[in-house]
Amino acid sequence: MNISGNQKALMMKGKMDAQFDRKGVLIGLFSGGTWGINNVVLGIALTLVPALGDDAALYALPLAAACMNDTLAGLWLLIYNGWGGRLQEIVRSLKTIPGLMVCVAALLGGPVANCGYLLGISMAGPAYALTITALYPVVGAILSRIFLKQHILPRVWAGMLLSVIGALVISYVPPEGTASDNFYLGLLFASLAAFGWGAEAVLAVFGMSMIDPKVAINIRELTSGLCIAIFILPFVGGWAVISQVVVVPGAIGTFAIAALAAGVSYLAWYTANSKCGVAKGMALNGTYVMWGVILSVLFMSAELTKNLAIGSFLVLIGATLVAINPKEFFNKGGEA
Repeated sequence: MNISGNQKALMMKGKMDAQFDRKGVLIGLFSGGTWGINNVVLGIALTLVPALGDDAALYALPLAAACMNDTLAGLWLLIYNGWGGRLQEIVRSLKTIPGLMVCVAALLGGPVANCGYLLGISMAGPAYALTITALYPVVGAILSRIFLKQHILPRVWAGMLLSVIGALVISYVPPEGTASDNFYLGLLFASLAAFGWGAEAVLAVFGMSMIDPKVAINIRELTSGLCIAIFILPFVGGWAVISQVVVVPGAIGTFAIAALAAGVSYLAWYTANSKCGVAKGMALNGTYVMWGVILSVLFMSAELTKNLAIGSFLVLIGATLVAINPKEFFNKGGEA
């Protein structure tokens, strides 16, 4: 049977699309793994900071850590973009409406979400905070329905329900020895992080329609770090914490490694989005919950309780259902 030139071209295109999609899946998984590494290395870095008072350890330290994480990640990305000759594009993008939209998204994803994320880690523990923040696809779906008028499918509602149940399972019994007030306050801050990241994703849809994702991510990280440094740290004694951290080579080096993992994770996430679609990219990046819990248990001696294991599994499955259609996930070129 003879195959026409058009049929051959379509077959070749289908093969290339499938390979493109598989690469996106692998890169998406890598983005989730590197974000899990960021959480664990940040937890290690926090233990290297010199002893502080109770109030400073509770508030100033995690907020200073959020500032250093975003600022250092922004500097890593600045080096990367400088190497690629994109520095002028960063400056040019800041003068445009899409660039300003990215800055607003950065405020939600940085000062709001990252500070909540670090405060959640400090008060409720890394594994618990990681799992709660995995609700950000749920938040993104709800905000998309409200502001973008996107229809929410039954499977998305089912995913959100599973995620909420998982969060309740996690927070039902705090770990032994944890002050209940701080524990639940930590869960509240982690929930704030989920809101910030979900809202950031909605705004980023507008901003990145005309800006290179590599440039947008750099703007996002630097905007977040600078805003935390200028508008938040002076009011919580955060600069005093940073002044102690920078004189400890092991601590500042560990923060730099954590920030490198964060920058790599963001780059991988947006690369995956461009290769296999935003929905799959979100779901694959969301595997950071699993990697974070595993790494916390292996390297930070975190206790893998039954509640944490079951709740993490439910949130992961729920977030996946929100982001993608399982029936279409393995179809070549399928959109979720």
